[in-house]
Amino acid sequence: MIERRPFQQLGGANHGWLNAKHHFSFAEYYDTERMDWGNLRVWNDDEIAAGTGFPPHPHREMEIITYVRQGAITHQDSLGNKGRTEAGDVQVMSAGTGIVHSEYNLEKDVTRIFQIWIIPSVRGGTPSWGAKPFPKGDRAGRFVTLASGYENDTDALRIRADGRLVAATLKAGQSAEYELGEDRRAYLVPATGKVEVNGVTIDARDGAAIADEKVVKVTALEDSEVILVDVA
Repeated sequence: MIERRPFQQLGGANHGWLNAKHHFSFAEYYDTERMDWGNLRVWNDDEIAAGTGFPPHPHREMEIITYVRQGAITHQDSLGNKGRTEAGDVQVMSAGTGIVHSEYNLEKDVTRIFQIWIIPSVRGGTPSWGAKPFPKGDRAGRFVTLASGYENDTDALRIRADGRLVAATLKAGQSAEYELGEDRRAYLVPATGKVEVNGVTIDARDGAAIADEKVVKVTALEDSEVILVDVA
């Protein structure tokens, strides 16, 4: 089963400094049919104006992944962590028992990110933050794991959840497969380009809610950058 969720039908709001689209209920957007997808709770498509951002605010009991699509985001938190994450790279924040953080676009142009929240497998724990570069060349023509809750994904950023974030860059005509399993769910979004997912056409920034599919085969109809989250 693959349900296409067109970008133009997503919820969201334009706050001037922030133009946000929500794949799931978030803030003032409420939809009982789109509260979550397994333990995936949030997938926001955010455009942040230059010189603006999210001022310090708290989180608890959530795994928060930021995938930078364009520009860069600068992070600072109550643990003393500071860092700048550039396009194509990923940062992960485990909120645990509680953390306060800010996320600013200190660049000269718009920054575009996917902000993804996954419900943790175990409540509590010491909060943490980390970031890592993932060169797009390393995932050319194949899915590479960027963040994971599984110990065998040794090169990925660690999350405290039964889930995994993977990405692939595909040239037009190329295909990549991800073994999902019938007991799992996935949510896929092309950051750029148009793809076919097990026969269903998905445009750039559309969502694809996937269930009951052993293997997810993605074929690029255009040069594409694809992000997929595998969840329980």
